[in-house]
Amino acid sequence: MTPTHGASEQTDARDGAADPAGDALHALEGLLFAAGTEGLTDRQIADVFAVDESAAKQMCTDLRALQIREGRRFLVERLAGAWQLMTAPELTPYLRRLALAPPPSSLSQAALETLAIIAYRQPVTRAQIEEIRGVKSEKALGTLVARGLAQEIARADSPGRPFLYGTTTDFLDHFGLGSPRDLPPLEQLDGG
Repeated sequence: MTPTHGASEQTDARDGAADPAGDALHALEGLLFAAGTEGLTDRQIADVFAVDESAAKQMCTDLRALQIREGRRFLVERLAGAWQLMTAPELTPYLRRLALAPPPSSLSQAALETLAIIAYRQPVTRAQIEEIRGVKSEKALGTLVARGLAQEIARADSPGRPFLYGTTTDFLDHFGLGSPRDLPPLEQLDGG
């Protein structure tokens, strides 16, 4: 049965005045849920709500503030250029048990070194990685590509046209970065 206009007014009278901004935030939360791991860009949100991109970004910021204020366990985050709903970190152990999946295996020291070189020097060839590390890096590079943390992004304009490697959106998601520009400066990592 479809509610009548009077029923809607009664609901508004019980709950107080309608909150169009709150309704939009709840709608945004539903859209982000439906978008899943793909997330939504500022442009997509702006198109749905017929606002400009800065207003769309503000809506996401307002939604996050609302989620924190209400103690929710899903929070909107901007990762790899898109807004996504993420579970709060304190839920991780429960989600792992639910999925019956073992914790992700860690990367070897060689893979971590190779990943750091790719992240900071991208686009970079395997030969350049090996020159920096001083050892062969084929296996470590293969591991990173297989895990979706690095990828072939182009070919170099040099003899043999070797592949150029860069990081992936999975890399950004895994490390909680919006873009490679969000990496900490190397000087900060050296302690100087």
